[in-house]
Amino acid sequence: MTRSEARDSIFRIVFREAFFPAEGMGEQTEEYLTMLGEEPEVFLPGMRKEIEEEDRAYIRAKVDAILERTGELDRLLEQASRDWKMNRVGKAELAILRVAAYEICFDEDIPDKVAINEALELAKKYCDEKAVPFINGVLNQLYTRETKEEDADSL
Repeated sequence: MTRSEARDSIFRIVFREAFFPAEGMGEQTEEYLTMLGEEPEVFLPGMRKEIEEEDRAYIRAKVDAILERTGELDRLLEQASRDWKMNRVGKAELAILRVAAYEICFDEDIPDKVAINEALELAKKYCDEKAVPFINGVLNQLYTRETKEEDADSL
C-alpha cells in the first residue's frame, strides 16, 4: 500500500468521526480495515497491492493520533483560517484539514509540502472545486505559522 493510499484510508476513517461517537472510532477503524482487506477495489480503486498488517498498524496509529488531538488540531486550523470556525467547514474538508494539519504539526516523517499536496489531491477527489483553494489557503497559513515558530525556537 502506498502512502497516498494509506492517507486516503486515514481520511476516510477520520471522516467517519463526524457521524459516530468518539468512543466507537476504534470499532469504525477495524470495520473499515476489514472491509478494505476483503474488497480493496471497492474502497480504493486502483490500489496496487493487498493491505499488509504493517499498513493496518500504520493506519490505526495515525487515526488514533489524529483523533486524540482533534481539539488541538481544530484550534490550530481556526487560527490558520483567520478565525473561520471549524464547525462551519464541510465534513470532508474538515477531515482532510485534520489529517494534513496533524502531518504538518506533529508527523516529522511527512514533509510539510507533501502533506499539503496530498490534502489538495484528496480535496480534488472528494470535495467540490471551491474546497481546493480554501484548503490550500488554510494549510499554507498553518505551514507558515509552524515554520516561523520553528525558526523562532531555533534562535
